[in-house]
Amino acid sequence: MHSDPAAASATVSAAAPVVLIEAATRIYNSGENEVRAMDGINLSIGRGEFLTLVGPSGSGKSTLLHCIGCLDAPTSGRVFIDGRDVTTGLSAAERGEVRNAKIGFIFQSFNLIPVLTAYENIEFALQIHGGQTAAQMRARTLEVLSLLGLESQKDRRPNQLSGGQQQRVAIGRALVKKPALVLADEPTANLDRKTSDDLIALMRQMNEQLGITFVFSTHDEHLMRHARRIVRLSDGRIVGDEANQTPSAAHG
Repeated sequence: MHSDPAAASATVSAAAPVVLIEAATRIYNSGENEVRAMDGINLSIGRGEFLTLVGPSGSGKSTLLHCIGCLDAPTSGRVFIDGRDVTTGLSAAERGEVRNAKIGFIFQSFNLIPVLTAYENIEFALQIHGGQTAAQMRARTLEVLSLLGLESQKDRRPNQLSGGQQQRVAIGRALVKKPALVLADEPTANLDRKTSDDLIALMRQMNEQLGITFVFSTHDEHLMRHARRIVRLSDGRIVGDEANQTPSAAHG
């Protein structure tokens, strides 16, 4: 655990964790009932990890994932992304800039834009990110489509793709801007076992070859077996944090 949060936000080093959470609590008020969706979370996630958050519904997985992803902010405590404090003194727009620059998202419902082709859905992430010419964006988008084996589907819209192909496009959209971190909320929930296996293998490949940090939330025991680190939550608290000594081999 980093002993000096101010120093963590001031300097980013290659050895610094990509995610650092210090005493983070998230409280929701529902009528007279106070709900502590996160209750004093401390967590450090290093670069290149392949980690899953597990626990029953209501354990705090999604809230923790949303706070890491700058989609929500803790009521108290601090969250650092790539060495930057994203909880203190940042506006919603500034948190959005961190999210856009550093983080890719994969959702169980895919969240693709239905009127855009596979190519356009992936390129759109680069257009939002900015900073590249049209030629650079086209080259990067085609590179990612090739990496995902989607070249022949690049001109198809989401309703013309299988569930597995749609999730590959979603992975491409998350990876195209070369984020430091990819967050995946139940990424295999709507997929059959073979498609799920293929996608897990693909994400493992991206993790191992590109060094991208992956953090999942999941109920899927099969996906858990592929993780190299398992963080268990219950009632908003971390109740277990262990290395998976024998993660299942990626394949496909």
